[in-house]
This record gives sequence, C-alpha cells and structure tokens, in this order.
Amino acid sequence: MDEILERLLLSAQHVAQVNRLLSDGANPVVRGFLDVIRKYGTVEEINRKARAAGQLESLKARLKELRSPYVEDLSWLEGERDRGAFATMDEFRLAATQGRAVDRLASRLAVTLEISAFQYFPWIVTEAQQAIERRELMPGRYIRVRRMKESEQDQGDLLAVVAAMQIVGASYVETLDTRGTDGSNIHLGGPETITGYFGGIGQPNDHALMWLDELLYYYTNYGVRAVLNINPGTVLLGYMLYKVGVDIEFKISVFMGNDNPYAALWTLLGARLFARPDGSTPLIGFNFGNSIDNRTLELSASVREALELEEIVRFEHHITEAWKSIVRQPYDRRAELVDVAQHVANISAKHEGGEVSTEQAREHASDILDYFLAKEEVEHRGLMPALLRNYLDKHDSVNLTARALLAAGIPVVAARRLHGQAM
Repeated sequence: MDEILERLLLSAQHVAQVNRLLSDGANPVVRGFLDVIRKYGTVEEINRKARAAGQLESLKARLKELRSPYVEDLSWLEGERDRGAFATMDEFRLAATQGRAVDRLASRLAVTLEISAFQYFPWIVTEAQQAIERRELMPGRYIRVRRMKESEQDQGDLLAVVAAMQIVGASYVETLDTRGTDGSNIHLGGPETITGYFGGIGQPNDHALMWLDELLYYYTNYGVRAVLNINPGTVLLGYMLYKVGVDIEFKISVFMGNDNPYAALWTLLGARLFARPDGSTPLIGFNFGNSIDNRTLELSASVREALELEEIVRFEHHITEAWKSIVRQPYDRRAELVDVAQHVANISAKHEGGEVSTEQAREHASDILDYFLAKEEVEHRGLMPALLRNYLDKHDSVNLTARALLAAGIPVVAARRLHGQAM
C-alpha cells in the first residue's frame, strides 16, 4: 500500500474511543438522546405506533372523525387511479419520443421526478386533474415545507397528505417546525439575514433534541417516516436513531451545502459508519448545492458506489429553482441532467421553479420565501391562487424533464401506483 494512503487509515484505537463514548449512557450528550427516545417508549413500541398510525385505513378513519372535506378528495383520487384514468408510462413515452425507436438504458439509471414544495393537500387534487386531462405524469417524489403544526390543525391536511402519498405511490419528505426560522436562531430576522439560516446553523443549542422530539411525535402519531435534515447535529441524531432500531428516514437539504465530492464523502461516511448490521441507513438522499457541476456528481457517485450505498442514497439535484430569493437566474440544469443521468444512477430531478420563460411572465413568480408564510397570511394577501399557479408551473417543468429524459432513453420514476413502475 502507498505510504500516504496507509497513514490515512482509521486507527482501531480511535474507533474504539468513539464506541466507548457512544455506549456511555452517563455522558450528558448521549443521555439527552436516550431521554427523548424513552418519552415515546421502547424502540419496538415506537415502530409499532408508527405503523398503526400510518395505515391508510386508519388515516381515512381519522379524517372522517374530523369531518374533513378531504375525505371526498381522497376517494376521488383512489377512484381515478383504480379506473386507470392516468396516462400509462408507455403512453407517455410514446408521446415523448414521437413514436421514434429509442434505445432504453438500464432501469438502475431511472431518474425520480421530484417536485417542491407541495404545501397544501388540495394542490395534489388540482395537479391530478390536470395530469389526467393533459395525459401527464405525476411526480414520484414530493417535498413538503409547510409548517407542521399548521398542517396538523388544518382540517386534516397532514393526514390527507400522508394518505395521498400512499394512494398515488410516491415518496415524500416533511420539513419539521424545529429549524432556524422558528425563532431558535436569535440572529435571524427577515430575508435580509436569511443567509444565517442557509449556513446550516438552523438548530442552535437545545434545538437538536427538540428536532428529535418533534420527529418522534409525527412518526408515532401520523406514521411520518421521512423528514428533511438541515444541520450536522440533527443528521447525526438521525443516524443514531436509526442505528438503535427506529425505522425513520431523512434527506439532507440543499441548505447543508454539500457542494463538492469531499462534502459528499463526509456525508456518506457517516451513513456507512452508523449503518445497521444489514448495511441499511436512514439517509435516503441529499441535495447538492446548486453550484455543482456534473463532474462533482460523477466523483460523488464513485464514493457512493465504493461504500455500497448506490441503491440507498439518492442524489437529489435541482433542475429548476424558484425565480426569487434563492439563486441567480436564469437557472436551468435539464440538459446537464440528461447528460449525467446516462451513467450516474439513482438521481432525483428536483423542480422548485417553473420554466425561465414562464416565470418571467408571471405577475407573481415563484419565491422561496413564500415557503415560510403562514396560511393565514397567504389567504389575507390573496396569494393562494398565485401559489397554486407557481406549483403547477413546477409540475409542467417536471413533465418537460420527463419528456427530455425519455427521449434520450433514460427511464423515469413517476407516481408508481398511477402510471406503473419505471420502464
């Protein structure tokens, strides 16, 4: 072995020190972690509660008890699915390729179609109606950034979203309320100071354990399994929680700043070191920084493959971005995606904005700061129709990306129970 590489190897002595720390229940940091878990019971009890809470029939029964208006919407969605109202993948592919014969790449290279942010349950009903009418695909992955308590208390919005994701066959992620914008970051004011949040310091002091507590609350009460992670401390807590047996998942936000192969290496090392004996990890994906190029994706993929995480950890890459308050515009990475997806597996194409030409023409273009608005303020300002329009613009971008990928022979993952498996 090369002398320099030999020096790079981890010392068994130092690994043993880490294990001694992790097994020391008297250490206040470890004890804090254990105390939060024990509030919810044993690991087995926690998982059992989550499984029961997340069952579709249980979710629908709770909505009926609330006399939620969303019961009827869910029934409609199920009915349209069951009668085959949505375009099949073969139908959509035929339209995308205009009947041309296209060599299809391996299914392992399928790109997941992702949309952000899915804020309000009624939006998915409108989206589905449009998809049926226009013969479009529904996303295979949804990102939520709505305030959790607000969603929980809004006519069963949270229950309806959890149910809808099962009905359509899509994965999704919730963003917990314990984050820098909840007032915990005392130096964060309005938009003029929001870079303090983007710097990855959104869980100061005791808020890391508050995040863990909130995660376990929604896991045990609603079966919400996957959440967004924005801070190194809560990433570690997520690894630890899964390692002891709680069946949660998380994805790491773009706000963490993974923007080079060594940042990806550090993130993936944590996933591998805290894996269960079967090799599984709660890290099911992470967003790269918007500034990365395809070479960084390729190098990070080589690390992911070496650590045997290719099938577990999805690389989530922004293809479009909100027109305001996040990146310099114009921003459109579709052509780069089509290029890199031909040889890098398990990528998610995230759409957080509409097409450049569309956004420029909107009276209210998409704005990342809209995610932080309470529903009461949205309605008071009369913004709901504009925000729905922004969301449907993102849906349009999802379908443009799907057509471009399929035309290049690259499979896509849409809502599996509406359109079938990726082919």
